[in-house]
Amino acid sequence: MAGSTRVIALLTNPTSGKGKGARVSALAEVQLRGAGIDVRPMQGRDADEALDLARQSVAEGVEALVVVGGDGMVNLGLQAVATTTTALGVIPAGTGNDVARYVDIPRKDVAAAVDIVIRGRTRTLDLARCGGRYFATVMAAGFDAVANERANSMTWPRGQMRYNLATLAELRTFRPRSYTLDLDGETLRLEAMLVTIGNGPSYGGGLRITEGAKMDDGLLDVVIIKPITKPDLIRTYPKLFSGTHTSHPQYEHHLARTVTVAAPGIVGYADGERFGPLPITIESVPGALTVLS
Repeated sequence: MAGSTRVIALLTNPTSGKGKGARVSALAEVQLRGAGIDVRPMQGRDADEALDLARQSVAEGVEALVVVGGDGMVNLGLQAVATTTTALGVIPAGTGNDVARYVDIPRKDVAAAVDIVIRGRTRTLDLARCGGRYFATVMAAGFDAVANERANSMTWPRGQMRYNLATLAELRTFRPRSYTLDLDGETLRLEAMLVTIGNGPSYGGGLRITEGAKMDDGLLDVVIIKPITKPDLIRTYPKLFSGTHTSHPQYEHHLARTVTVAAPGIVGYADGERFGPLPITIESVPGALTVLS
């Protein structure tokens, strides 16, 4: 933009990726200022304060809100920019980084990720909304959500391995649950191990559970894994990384604009964040996100 300085807010989770967030943010700030951008660095003492700062910067009309961290930090940024004209920028510094994966932002190269912010090219994507909160990736509402709840209660180890251990621990005792699903007014009642509602194709650091989900079709992808034996579940789990689980006979896939999912004793998680106990209603919000990509 000739004659005017671009203004961006740089919101950091300094603790993400074992303190990597703070280091990455410092590098990003130097590079952005070097490109002549007016950078407003921000970090909250907690998630609530960080969200207040993010919303304030969007209200003040910054060109972009750039978040440094993992999917949890991206999720916080979404709450501030969804359905506004402010773009979201992502500089990955977490463990999952699925949103960065969706829009081809380098996850290991800070300078290359910052270059995407400097270039300023945008894409418009859908978001999913649930009780006034938005998410970009996938809502876990089955075995995976129970494992996530367990992982959150564990202090060791860090990162992806914690989820893997929590998954193995839950496998020992998990039983299929009785689900009631409402897909655009059509009711399904079934037993399932796993139910996920995807805005995008992957979660949990590249588990391609909702393989084939498009982020700009105005639809949610609902994946159901009906009851299977534990050895079969263990065999199938690695296939989630390649998206080849879709050939399993107990796999079901549906598309809907609005989904309500109910099952006893399950707390829904999306973008790795705790959304709350089922029943939960999720709707697709087409074109709700402008993202630098």
